[in-house]
Amino acid sequence: MRTILIVEDDVGLNNGIALALRDATTQIRQAHTLTDAREEIKQGGIDLVILDVRLPDGSGFDFCTMLRKESALPIIFLTANDLESDIVTGFALGGDDYITKPFSLMVLRARVTAVLRRSASMPEERLVYADLEMDFGKMEYVKKGAKLSLSLTEQKLLKLLVVNRGQILPRETLIDQVWSGESEFVEENALSVGIKRLRAKIEDDPTSPKLIKTVYGLGYTWPKEERE
Repeated sequence: MRTILIVEDDVGLNNGIALALRDATTQIRQAHTLTDAREEIKQGGIDLVILDVRLPDGSGFDFCTMLRKESALPIIFLTANDLESDIVTGFALGGDDYITKPFSLMVLRARVTAVLRRSASMPEERLVYADLEMDFGKMEYVKKGAKLSLSLTEQKLLKLLVVNRGQILPRETLIDQVWSGESEFVEENALSVGIKRLRAKIEDDPTSPKLIKTVYGLGYTWPKEERE
């Protein structure tokens, strides 16, 4: 059973979305303000948040920023803010998708299913590779006993590589999943820069990487077995 939190101040629209998404495998929790949403989050058990941007007591963008400091919980923005700058901001803050009003309930269901599927394919887990400890659930990373500070993009890259260890991940796949929905706005060298920064934090020698290996002409790969 999965649980979706809808944060939308329009009661009629909130109820309509709930009706469209609720089924035998999906529970719906509803909030009409950010205050209500915070209480729902504190209770736990949420698998995805559908989040309006303009709410009576604040901005959905600010709420997303707050969530991203402590959680990788999937977030879909659902808003009338349809300017390109707003869409880019939504993804930059860590949104997993951005849907503008008016919208089709059928399309919303499909986008929700897609985001949940991506989330399910990247299970929360804790792994240790030699002196590198990764706790994706708590978003905590330690190397040689020292905590690492990883950006959201770096965390997404790391998780994709580790979860798919032993496989070659094409550059296009990494760009599409790390910058989901905003790949058209991503600079050509964004992935290379992200990999370089991540290597600088987790590799003993970034110039001779043992964890994030380049497969020239294809993409990147992570060793299949944990390095004890």
